[in-house]
Amino acid sequence: MFNSKFFLYLIVYNIITMVVFVSMRIHTGIIRYSSVDDIFRVFKAVLLASLLFEIVAYLFLSSYFGFNNHWFVPMLIINFFISASMLIALRITVKQLFHYLQDLEVVSKEVLLIYGADRSSLLIKQGLDASSENNFEILGFVDDNPDRRNKHIEQKRVYGSHSIQYLKNKYGVEKMIVMEDCINIEGRKLAIEKCMECGIRVISVPASNYWLKGKLRLSQLPDLRIEDLLQREPINMEGENIKAELKGKRILITGAAGSIGSEIVRQVLRCNPQLLILCDQAETPLHEMQLEIEDNFKDSVCELFIVNIQNYGRLKSLFETYRPEIIFHAAALKHVPMMEHNPSEAILTNVMGTKNLADLAIDYDVEKFIMISTDKAVNPTNVMGASKRIAEIYIQSLQNYQTDVVHRTRFITTRFGNVLGSNGSVVPRFRAQIEMGGPVTVTDPNITRYFMTIPEAVQLVLEASVMGKGGEIFIFDMGEPIKILNLAVNMIKLAGFMPYTDIKICFTGLRPGEKLYEELLNKTEKVVPTYHEKIKISNVIYYPYEYVQRNIDELLALNCSNNDKEVVRKMKEIVPEYVSANSTYQSMDVVNVETGDLMDVSVEPGVS
Repeated sequence: MFNSKFFLYLIVYNIITMVVFVSMRIHTGIIRYSSVDDIFRVFKAVLLASLLFEIVAYLFLSSYFGFNNHWFVPMLIINFFISASMLIALRITVKQLFHYLQDLEVVSKEVLLIYGADRSSLLIKQGLDASSENNFEILGFVDDNPDRRNKHIEQKRVYGSHSIQYLKNKYGVEKMIVMEDCINIEGRKLAIEKCMECGIRVISVPASNYWLKGKLRLSQLPDLRIEDLLQREPINMEGENIKAELKGKRILITGAAGSIGSEIVRQVLRCNPQLLILCDQAETPLHEMQLEIEDNFKDSVCELFIVNIQNYGRLKSLFETYRPEIIFHAAALKHVPMMEHNPSEAILTNVMGTKNLADLAIDYDVEKFIMISTDKAVNPTNVMGASKRIAEIYIQSLQNYQTDVVHRTRFITTRFGNVLGSNGSVVPRFRAQIEMGGPVTVTDPNITRYFMTIPEAVQLVLEASVMGKGGEIFIFDMGEPIKILNLAVNMIKLAGFMPYTDIKICFTGLRPGEKLYEELLNKTEKVVPTYHEKIKISNVIYYPYEYVQRNIDELLALNCSNNDKEVVRKMKEIVPEYVSANSTYQSMDVVNVETGDLMDVSVEPGVS
């Protein structure tokens, strides 16, 4: 069999194989990074080389040299399987040997779990395997789907979430990785809660299209944020009605450098307005916002205007120059304890500033004025909340006061609670305290607050701006209130520490003006549903414009006297439901001991 003809056939086969392998670039792959696709390409190359060799042998070689068909085809088949198997085995062996040698270099490794047992989870594993880091070991996957539990994916077992404590005790699991765009939200939440109970850190991985060259670096993955854990089912909005409303318009956003204002800027820019005017008094944050716009919205037309909304003359110059058609008013002083000690500034910004903008909106025929209010304006117990309620009252009174039907500005108020991660809010505060090793300070073990993510809140603001006809106060569905103590405990666990043991929690007492729980409606208000399940309209108390104008003028005049007590007394007169809590102004409240209500009500309310 092994004669000159055989060696001729062998030479021809090797030439054909070399040509096929070079043309398919099999030789260019780095063996230690071989994937399933690389192995399949090797399989195809060997198969193609075998088929081409058989064709050449039948058409050209057999007529000159002849061959025995009884041994040629079986040998060709055997050669195909041997060649393919050896080339594939070579790649697998080199890859495993490379990882084994890497493992020898590291004495101790972090043991990881990956949440899920689907393609996304497999991509996480493959991305980590391709990383240059070798200081971790992937123990397996976590998934409660009975069809996947106790199965294996790439030699890694799929465990149920009930096994997390066992895995922590036996293998010392330190982290679990979750994908940001995970579909199974409930299962993911359950697994995260189990990890927090066991002291396992949870880190979040962005969607795979954000990975650089398909590789993940464990050291660069962020820890799971409390915002991710608390977020409810995502709000689905059409968006087309919002785009139609804002496209081609001149839009003014006050407080544009703040947490809410900056997100309004981002979402409004996606609607292609004709001009966006960013108004704020904070120079550095406004400059940073400008840089962000230049990087991400290169084709947009924006003007930045530094102004304090207390300055009527400067505001008038803005309106005269740019003639805005829609205003989103997010500028405000919002910190409760700070305003409790500085009521005159709360009046100047939250009341007079809003009045300046609203009056100019009418003078310059603005189509819509959307005010961002707060749940602290409901049954206020502090200066800040009362000042925002007075601002609500004023812009509502303007709605009914306008007589020009053709050029009537529609005044709309949106009212919601805390937003997660806003400047100066509880989440960044807790995070900073945890990074310093504690203690984490909570005012009261029973205090609760409503929370919403910033993008979610802004989506609802934009939706309400479209549906508003004028005079409404829109209330957002914020879900169930969250206990701040539970928030602190969860954040400590997410950071990989044990509450009260590794990180202490201290109770400092309610701050001036602070109450245990917030409300979205006062006692006399009722809600009316809208076409969006997350947005309702408050059937609010309203006041006649003449009454409101006279009282606000008196309030602003008193504010010039620098007599805080008289200013607060006037605020309580304008907002009868304003009863101070934990404040030096409590002595001003005259309350009926039997009913708990204020005894003097200055005006008979009507219902809009």
